[in-house]
Amino acid sequence: MAKTILVLGASGGIGGEVARASLAHGWRVKALSRRPEQAAAKFPLLKGVAWIRGDAMKEADVVLAASGADAVFHGAHPANYQNWEEWGIPMLRHSIAAAKACGARLIFPGNIYNFGPDAGAFVSESAPQNPLTEKGKIRVRMEEMLHDAARDGVRSLVVRANDYFGPHSPSSWFGGGMVKPGKPLRSVTYPGARDVGHGFAYLPDVAETIARLMENEAKLADFEMVHFGGHWFEQGIEFAHAVGRAAGRTDLPVRRFPWFAVFLARPFVPMLREIWKMRYLWREPLRLENKKLVSLIGPEPRTPIEQALRATLEGLGCLPPEPKQEFTRPVAA
Repeated sequence: MAKTILVLGASGGIGGEVARASLAHGWRVKALSRRPEQAAAKFPLLKGVAWIRGDAMKEADVVLAASGADAVFHGAHPANYQNWEEWGIPMLRHSIAAAKACGARLIFPGNIYNFGPDAGAFVSESAPQNPLTEKGKIRVRMEEMLHDAARDGVRSLVVRANDYFGPHSPSSWFGGGMVKPGKPLRSVTYPGARDVGHGFAYLPDVAETIARLMENEAKLADFEMVHFGGHWFEQGIEFAHAVGRAAGRTDLPVRRFPWFAVFLARPFVPMLREIWKMRYLWREPLRLENKKLVSLIGPEPRTPIEQALRATLEGLGCLPPEPKQEFTRPVAA
């Protein structure tokens, strides 16, 4: 019988990709939405998903939606990535309660905000977590909640990755700071030091990784954590050059991120204060070690970078879709 996964945040970048990957692997997929009819119409690429009316901020809704599920993916996050204390923590608490009620494994997408400069250049799952930002501290707390829940019988899986990018993820460093979604690509802005290494994670690859991990459930610890390596650039600026190649623009201008403007505005805009504190992540190499992941599923899924970037730029409306090749049936001799 097909297994079932409940996806919270299926309308977002990572949640939508996990829903698609799960369907491709033969899972039944349920998704929670406050407006399920509109969600079904708005996301035609998620055809096959059973949308359920409910609110991730209401524990009873999440528990009911998770009934009969083998896995729960927690991709829900506060609007505009703000108010994590007021909304993010309660939503995860509700997912934990739902996973416990139905005996499902809870899957949580992690990131590098948990780490400070002391984590080192090559970061394993056991590296020290001393974040410099409030958002990073809350992410550490959320993972601690999962660790504690494992003692209470709730199995979980944390898949940590570097900066996300993907065709359905405008709210990322790529979509929010490097290109302008919905506008023709005229330049790319790079936030990091040009000669410092940086990693990027293509969301469809992360989702495929999660699907393969769930097919290896018997190998996973009750509280499991793995690092997804993704695409690593020894010189971060090469990522910006790869964007140009993907767009067929080897002359694409690469602009510097306006860190000075962020510095000046940070006393007045709380979000910019957090962004300023995150600047070190673009000035220090922080590469995730994926040996543990490879030991569980074999080679990591990794779409060629220019193919991944081309799909992302098309999905964000920065490039027109490439025309599909028409198939011509060969004429018999």
